[in-house]
Amino acid sequence: MAIIRESVDVDRTPADVYAYLTDPAHLPEWQLSAVSAEPLDEGPLHPGSRVRVTRRVGNREVPMTVQFDELDPPHNWDLHGIDGPVRPRTHGEIEPLDDGRRSRVTIDIDFEGHGLGKLLVPLVVRPQVRKELPRDGQLLKDRLEHRTD
Repeated sequence: MAIIRESVDVDRTPADVYAYLTDPAHLPEWQLSAVSAEPLDEGPLHPGSRVRVTRRVGNREVPMTVQFDELDPPHNWDLHGIDGPVRPRTHGEIEPLDDGRRSRVTIDIDFEGHGLGKLLVPLVVRPQVRKELPRDGQLLKDRLEHRTD
């Protein structure tokens, strides 16, 4: 299956956008399916850091663990799921616009199904993400452009 991609332009600097996107505490603010996210490792985020994310999939809440593979502030990040029946593989990229005053965020996501997840990915997960990702992008834009910090 093809990677699901969404891009959105945000009136914030790449550094502001990167800091917000890679802070697990903000995940439920801009991703509709995210119920909660908590770091599993002490200290600042680094390659190898793990985050426990609980998502609403259909009418169920499903916990999963993701691990950051790459963090290149304020340009991009990569993460992948390390447990559960549905494991995302996500690449995010932030491109500076208008001499760095604005940013274009592009998120690519794909999924690997394990066990029951092999059925869930095409039947439930992909359709939900295709519908949700554009709304997540708009939520991200709204949250970032209306932050006062």
